[in-house]
Amino acid sequence: MSDLAGKIALVTGAASGIGAAVTARLQSAGAHVYAADLKPPPMSGPDSRTHALTLDVREEADWIATIETIVANHGRLDILANCVGVSAGTPLAETTLAEWRRVLSTNLDGAFLATKHAIRAMRTTSGAIVHVGSASGIRPAAGAAAYSTSKAALRMLVRTAAKECRDARIAIRINVVSPAGVKTPMWSTMPFFQELVRTHGSEDAAYAAMEAAGGGRFINPDAVARVVCYLAGDEAQHITGVEVPVDDGYVL
Repeated sequence: MSDLAGKIALVTGAASGIGAAVTARLQSAGAHVYAADLKPPPMSGPDSRTHALTLDVREEADWIATIETIVANHGRLDILANCVGVSAGTPLAETTLAEWRRVLSTNLDGAFLATKHAIRAMRTTSGAIVHVGSASGIRPAAGAAAYSTSKAALRMLVRTAAKECRDARIAIRINVVSPAGVKTPMWSTMPFFQELVRTHGSEDAAYAAMEAAGGGRFINPDAVARVVCYLAGDEAQHITGVEVPVDDGYVL
């Protein structure tokens, strides 16, 4: 991914999971990376090209401050990889309005603000925006109505934003990568997964039990990060407004 060298990138959800894997790949490819999260990851070494930022994707003021910092330091933003996300594992009839709003505010409101402010930063230059969606936004997941709805809506947000940029002849590409199950800390927040861990003795055994039950093969975060970074790079210069499932055919 030599075309990423020297790029100025912002990654959300960078403290763990897919966001951490994307940050590592961008950094290894020579990009200058701003790694953002509610609790940003520690950065190693004074000469690191990666800087940690505190960012609540639900808050527009945070987005304005973050983008202003990056543009003030470098004059531009080339890449936004929006990897942040939260989930819930509650049947719809038992989902509280507060839980619904918690998921939608992060996964959808956050994606809207990410797209809005990245376009504003990139429209006089050029850039690439890549969101992380989910196969659950294509194939509904029982017990995860809020999550599936947020990711399904993200698909249309991406297509609409990409079309607006294309129609206005703004050189910004916007795409979404939608994995099936990925081995990330998100699972540990879900009660049914916690019960599987208690029943089977470890997280790896819990993943294996879910695979055996027909959930498909779980994916390592780096496999998703590779696709995100491809779409962020110049080799994908003609790709915009698309959704790329990384799911072993789960949605078929």
